[in-house]
Amino acid sequence: MIYTADELNNTDRDELIGIILSLQENIAQMTQNQELILEQMAILRGQRFGRRSEKMNVIDGQMSLFFNEPEATAGEPGTQAEEPEFEEVVIHRKKKRKGKREDDLKGMPVTVIKHEMSEEELKEAFPDGRYKRLPDEVYKRLEFHPASFEVKEHHVAVYAGMDDETIVKAQRPKDLLRGSIVTPSLEAAIINGKYVNSLPLYRMEQEFKRNDVNLNRQNMANWTIECADRYLAVLYDYLHKLLYQYHVLQADETTVEVSKDGRTAGSKSYMWIYRTGKSYEEAIVLYECQKDRKEDHPEEFLKGFQGVCVTDGYQAYHSLEEKTPGLTIAGCWAHARRKYADALKAIKDEKERKGTLAYDALKQIGAIYKLDNDLAELTPAQRQHRRQLKLKPLVDAYFVWVKKHQNEVLPKSQTGKAFSYSVNQERYLRVFLEDGEVPLDNNATESTLRGFCIGRHNWKLIDTIRGARSSAIIYSITETAKANDLKVYEYVEYLLTEIPKHEDDTNRDFLDDLLPWSPNLPEQCRKSNKYEVK
Repeated sequence: MIYTADELNNTDRDELIGIILSLQENIAQMTQNQELILEQMAILRGQRFGRRSEKMNVIDGQMSLFFNEPEATAGEPGTQAEEPEFEEVVIHRKKKRKGKREDDLKGMPVTVIKHEMSEEELKEAFPDGRYKRLPDEVYKRLEFHPASFEVKEHHVAVYAGMDDETIVKAQRPKDLLRGSIVTPSLEAAIINGKYVNSLPLYRMEQEFKRNDVNLNRQNMANWTIECADRYLAVLYDYLHKLLYQYHVLQADETTVEVSKDGRTAGSKSYMWIYRTGKSYEEAIVLYECQKDRKEDHPEEFLKGFQGVCVTDGYQAYHSLEEKTPGLTIAGCWAHARRKYADALKAIKDEKERKGTLAYDALKQIGAIYKLDNDLAELTPAQRQHRRQLKLKPLVDAYFVWVKKHQNEVLPKSQTGKAFSYSVNQERYLRVFLEDGEVPLDNNATESTLRGFCIGRHNWKLIDTIRGARSSAIIYSITETAKANDLKVYEYVEYLLTEIPKHEDDTNRDFLDDLLPWSPNLPEQCRKSNKYEVK
């Protein structure tokens, strides 16, 4: 209600007090809403135009909000760190390492091209004929050979008996999709193009045409689905069984649109991902596509699993733990710190960030990360002991601090949401302290999902349910190969060559030799370790 001056003059004291209190309450609410809107606008602006990373450094008590890896230093529990100061980030150009070119070209086939002087040129240069040959000047250039294609025409001998009744054919190798022109090398190229390099099939179709090869996208899609269902699914199921042998798994999910799944256009399906804990040398990554995000799906996929599963705060996982004996859900500290990072990104002035609750929270979480990273080389038992000794006091102090300051911020602000997340997820965020094999966060799974999310952006949707399930199988094989440092194209080509040979086998023992960590894999499937940082 809007009052005139005369109406206010004629209003009694108690009513005036009520009007003023109501106005104060409205102004306070409007101020809060304005702060939330400004914060959200700053975050959206940062997401569109700013850095996407939410990482930070804490070094010797100083925190640079450059949002790098959550690797931070902190003193021993009980020590006083220096007041953090912001520092300008200076980019230094790395000095070129001697011998790097030789390392880069190591292992590649070499063709030696000689450049020598003719007899006439030598006589002109040395008229007296007195000269000696020194060691050659050697330099290298790297040639690129575009994709080449070759038709292999198989002639199978056919024999007939003189009685004209007996007909015998010579043996022929097991074909990939008999009756089709596709070969392991061609299908591996298609899979590598779409599922590793995120190229839509229509772009590959155009590239093939530029090389005078007419392969339409529908044929490529059909070949890919058939190869996934008939051959690669055998290894997928085998890896699924092996997954249960590990003590720690990690899980996550993301959306995907399947156009022909019986629902209205735009309905979201979900690609679920499960992988072995990042501390294990042998990595298994498995995708599964489902129509929705119900807890029934991880319950069925993890049926019989006894151990720890690291996830985000999605309630479906927590409900799964309650009704699955032997299953423990561990929380993700990267999610706990994410809202704090967003809160700081919304503050333009770096000096204003200093001293905010979000800043202090990131400092504490950064210290937890740093101390845990220092334990990476220990055995799980040693790591668990050191976590109890060094990290538990920091984790305890963090949760005490959060509960103390929780009511000092707006619940709907980024800092308020971060406080609520930590308080609600405290039980799960503490699990890593009790088990040396449990990682601090679920970043390994999110990193594995990145390839799928890039592909999803490029090809927009999956056409059919069958295509979605086949894609899940292929992503599982390619991401598992990448996680085990294999060359994806060579590995997939090898699988599509070997698995058809055992198509009629009832015994699956042959798959042991096809596992990504098998010592029996051909050497060409393995990546060189020349780029590995020691």
